[in-house]
Amino acid sequence: MTPQELHRALQEHPFTRGLSDAHLARLSACGRLVSLAEDEVVFRAHEPSSHFYLLLTGSVFVEVRTPVHAICVQAVHPGEAFGWSSLLPSHQTMFQVRAQEASTAVCLDGEQLMAACEQDPSLGYQILRRLMEVVSRRLEATERRLAEFWGVGAVSVRRASQPCK
Repeated sequence: MTPQELHRALQEHPFTRGLSDAHLARLSACGRLVSLAEDEVVFRAHEPSSHFYLLLTGSVFVEVRTPVHAICVQAVHPGEAFGWSSLLPSHQTMFQVRAQEASTAVCLDGEQLMAACEQDPSLGYQILRRLMEVVSRRLEATERRLAEFWGVGAVSVRRASQPCK
């Protein structure tokens, strides 16, 4: 992917759509296109993570892995993002991510992205705001999945999660 194609992919991706050309140029400097093979594990839970991904084609599963099997928490589709833990100080992943099918993504180096955000607070604000939407959707998906296992609706889970007295 040429630098111009990477810039265009960032312009069109919902996570980065609407950012200024200067912000997109900063992101392009820390990004590259990656291909994921079907069933490829992108990263495992509780391991260091150093990349943030913007999915362009295909799909990946966000999973909780047990010694016996993996439980899908959320399917991530084109236009969505994953790998937000790479932007945390500990860089430790919360979930496993595995390609459901052959996929392509813009892969942003987490350290370079954080450095760009620190150097440009307006970019940092935009990334943080958008990142919180990703985290919020992941929490909602986790809540729904847990509710399925418990056999209750998400509304019941919210009521049951009120602070103990």
